[in-house]
Amino acid sequence: MDYKKTLNLPSTQFAMKANLPQREPEMIKAWEQKNIYKKLREQSKDKPLFILHDGPPYANGHLHMGHAINKILKDIIIRSRQMCGFNAPYVPGWDCHGLPIEHNVDKKLGSRKKEMTPVEVRRECREYAASFVDIQREEFKRFGVSGDWDAPYLTMDYPYEACIAKECGEFGLSGDMFLGKKPIYWCCNCETALAEAEIEYHDHTSPSIYVKFPVEDNAKDLFDADGETVSVVIWTTTPWTLPANLGVCLHPDFVYAAVKTQNQGVLIIAKELVETVMGEFGISDYAIIADLSAKDLENRNCKHPFYDRDSLIILGDHVTLEAGTGCVHTAPGHGADDHIAGNRYGLECYSPVEDNGTFSQGVELFEGQFIFKANAEINKTLEEKGALLKQENMSHSYPHCWRCKKPVIYRATPQWFISMDNLGLRQKALDEINNVHWIPSWGRERIYAMIEHRPDWCLSRQRSWGVPIPVFHCTKCQKVYVTRESVDRIHELFTQFSSDIWFEKDAQYLMPDGAVCEECGSTTFTKDQNILDVWFDSGVSHAAVLEEREGLQRPADMYLEGSDQHRGWFHSSLLTAVGRTGHAPYKAVLTHGFVVDEKGHKMSKSVGNVVAPDKVINQYGADVLRLWAASADYRGDVSISDNIIKQLSDAYRRIRNTCRFLLGNFTGFEPSQVRPIENMAELDRFILHRLHYVVKRCRAAYDAYEFHVIYHTLHNFCVVDLSSFYLDIIKDRVYTSPENSDTRKDAQTVMFMILDALVKIMAPILPFTAEEIYTHMPLGEIKKESVHMEDMVSLDNALEDRELAAKWENIRALRAEVTKALEEARTAKLIGHPLDAAVEIKLPPGDIADKVASLDVDLNDIFIVSNARVVETLDGDVYQGKEIEGLAIKVAKASGEKCERCWRFDENLGTDPDHPTACPRCTQALKTILG
Repeated sequence: MDYKKTLNLPSTQFAMKANLPQREPEMIKAWEQKNIYKKLREQSKDKPLFILHDGPPYANGHLHMGHAINKILKDIIIRSRQMCGFNAPYVPGWDCHGLPIEHNVDKKLGSRKKEMTPVEVRRECREYAASFVDIQREEFKRFGVSGDWDAPYLTMDYPYEACIAKECGEFGLSGDMFLGKKPIYWCCNCETALAEAEIEYHDHTSPSIYVKFPVEDNAKDLFDADGETVSVVIWTTTPWTLPANLGVCLHPDFVYAAVKTQNQGVLIIAKELVETVMGEFGISDYAIIADLSAKDLENRNCKHPFYDRDSLIILGDHVTLEAGTGCVHTAPGHGADDHIAGNRYGLECYSPVEDNGTFSQGVELFEGQFIFKANAEINKTLEEKGALLKQENMSHSYPHCWRCKKPVIYRATPQWFISMDNLGLRQKALDEINNVHWIPSWGRERIYAMIEHRPDWCLSRQRSWGVPIPVFHCTKCQKVYVTRESVDRIHELFTQFSSDIWFEKDAQYLMPDGAVCEECGSTTFTKDQNILDVWFDSGVSHAAVLEEREGLQRPADMYLEGSDQHRGWFHSSLLTAVGRTGHAPYKAVLTHGFVVDEKGHKMSKSVGNVVAPDKVINQYGADVLRLWAASADYRGDVSISDNIIKQLSDAYRRIRNTCRFLLGNFTGFEPSQVRPIENMAELDRFILHRLHYVVKRCRAAYDAYEFHVIYHTLHNFCVVDLSSFYLDIIKDRVYTSPENSDTRKDAQTVMFMILDALVKIMAPILPFTAEEIYTHMPLGEIKKESVHMEDMVSLDNALEDRELAAKWENIRALRAEVTKALEEARTAKLIGHPLDAAVEIKLPPGDIADKVASLDVDLNDIFIVSNARVVETLDGDVYQGKEIEGLAIKVAKASGEKCERCWRFDENLGTDPDHPTACPRCTQALKTILG
């Protein structure tokens, strides 16, 4: 007869073909049609909130791998917190203002821009940003990210712009915001101020020069120069700042030396650097004629090397001995330290450079020249004046604009600042940092150091596309006007009309009725012409989104971004929140590294090592991309390459195939038929103990945000514990036992419990695969619309049995040795399939022998051979245990004939005339099946 029909072979109804690129979009559409996200909000409305606040990506360009790992990690956390008993809404957002968008719109408009009003240009910017919001929204959804995609937050939304202006106005009212002139980063190409977070450091070649500043009266009261000219020597890599020089700074605690030379007169240099500096000049014949205290030189005047004006000797703690001469050229308008030190001595914040980087009108010798190009002319002038001691080029790390990638400068211009110290913002922020959980822990030290040493925050930008700084200026006395009424008025107008109204209407329309200058009584005002730093825009999202939006709360439970955001969004959010509320906007901050190639190199189109997310998704599916994100230890940089993705695709396939096998063996099983665990065989109870360990480890990993632990645990469980062990052993039982037999129902119960746990554990990481599996699970009436509406698998301590586990780990070790012996026999062509074999085992005395003797299952089943038995002695060619000392195994061809139903060899085949080609075990099963 055809025995195949009597076997419980895996169902072919559930093929689970790995066509993720085609299947995933269908699932996204189904989730949207079922409104799964909204139903989750309703289902969990009474649960405690967990808010992961989305740091808004910039609405410009298509998504890259950095976006992918960021959004996928967020989604894994949101989904896992939701399944673990929280109400975890996710509101995505976009950063929509700023220079990159304005630049791209300028390119698009070309010469047409000259004929357009500022409002018309801003509308073009708004449309451009909106178009990329739509593009990126679909790309994020394709990653499998679940959220409120129909109602994201945009920094260009009218209410959001109104909130930005209000938060800025509140800083103005409190006195933390002030208008000042001090050096800030300036991009001459973009013609705007830049924030610290908008600076990138790249290698740059600069001229390195040593210059003499002659000391007036030759310091003759301190030492005898014997008629020689006495000069303080400075070193600089920015010759273009010399026209703005007003001083030379020494360290108050350094000893300085007067060094007499043959041809350069007497040179004043830090004493510790004399030998090094003389070596730089190639001067070997010199003598130190006096040691000088910095305080003895303080307030003396030097002569500017090429202008007819003085340069004051001042003191400052920022001077170091790491490079140069210990005497620092000081241009208060072109350096932060220069400005601070010069300010103490009343030096002017002089910055004779225009917005485009050319020297201002009236700059003698160099008027109209671009500053970097003027370096050569300045050096030539110094040489002609006899002031240049040495010049050469040096390569060093130099600040560049994040957008145009051009070198930037320090330039003093009137700008709006938030004070770090006026009202104690710095110290309050530092205190709040200690109340935040930083993941990894080094994030705390990084942001602490940044806040501790950062200058005042330059808020103003000289561009068009952004939110204007909502203050006014008296036309008569220039006094700044900002009041409670004006802040509320602007908030009301921006909410209704957007910030465009600032550019459409005059000051009188925008200001509250009856506005009067408190200083001079004037009633005429002008609008401020600056817009806000975009980091302020996104930095106040805690107010504009968490505080304003229903169903959210401040502080958020978590902010999660790349490690660059310690100086970006984490930073600006902290300062705006502490400045306004006194508290950090987040309870925890999680940081991930950058995406790099397999060799740890930065992704670059020119190098050709870029791996695009859409390429991975189109070839393998989003779940494989998500598995990559989960598998990486995100605390450092994360590598990706075609080879890495291929390896993860293989790992994914192994997990998927394990689940496919489990699903295929539920024929005739219903959840109501679950068997009592205490009555099961040891093997079943052992694998449930292993499942308990997997659940415990994975739940703890979700709580600790260690997703790579979950990936490795799931993969190892599927490959090692299930496919290579438990499922391999029970195949015979499941396939050949009568459908309603207790042992088969036990196996089905165990497989059901395993798959139920696996599908819930994998759901946050592999949402598409989990949904597909869940759709086909035999859950009956308890099945929900989506696996993502399920609770996370709970921990059942009753499954834990450490004594049993210890026993079966020994059995597994023995099985591994038998498998090696069978492989050697197969290689020697003694057998083909393991069922062709008969195995005799000689066990070493002791623990393992006792455990084998107490087994409640045949060794045939464990080793998947036709016959296996323990013997006292073994003769002939035997396999010696590699891991178990004293173990010997002999493999021989099994005697008897092959059963047509189970394929085992049996000497008693054909004892039943009704089933002459079936073994006694199968004969018994057939009688039950056929009646």
